[in-house]
Amino acid sequence: MSQFRPFGNPGPLGLSSFALTTFVLSLHNGAIGQKTGAPPNVVLGLAFFYGGLCQLLAGMWEFASNNTFGATAFSSYGGFWMSYAVLITPGFGVMEALTEAGGSVKAHALGIFLLGWVIMTFIFFLATLRTNLGLCLLFAFLDITFILLCAGDWTGKVNVTKAGGYFGLFTALIAWYIAASDLIGHHNSFFILPNPSLAPRSRTQVIEDGKNEDGE
Repeated sequence: MSQFRPFGNPGPLGLSSFALTTFVLSLHNGAIGQKTGAPPNVVLGLAFFYGGLCQLLAGMWEFASNNTFGATAFSSYGGFWMSYAVLITPGFGVMEALTEAGGSVKAHALGIFLLGWVIMTFIFFLATLRTNLGLCLLFAFLDITFILLCAGDWTGKVNVTKAGGYFGLFTALIAWYIAASDLIGHHNSFFILPNPSLAPRSRTQVIEDGKNEDGE
């Protein structure tokens, strides 16, 4: 009977690729991007290859590791970044067509695109309530980010989009923290990064904790 070689943990790769791509885009959605005047197309390479392809691959490896949540989340957001890259790539002509159709049509279309991700992210958030604090905060902040970006497109208010950029930065930092907590351990460092579990403790665990506190 053949034995399969075990997979490493694809989580840090998926989280890191999501974090870096989100960080760069959020800087442009926020005040820093507005001040520098840098075009959002600078995120294209990251959206296609790091946030897109690498995160999609991480999702596929999560399937192989029997982690349905991680596989669905990483694959979905890998698809998000690839689809976003298509939207802003001039060669595909999507943004040009929306611009020619009128500003209101463009804002409405982009708002609907983001609204779909608001709903999807909220479903992921509900699935993290009994996992760990890091993941729960990650999807909560990400959902707020999508809500603000969606509202910014529909209302045309730049400050709302900037607020989405700021929340996106926090989201990226949280994702990096979770990735680092998985990568850094006693086997390769002098410290660990805590990520408290939200899973309910069993009656056996409560009894054992009580015994440990009593010194028995």
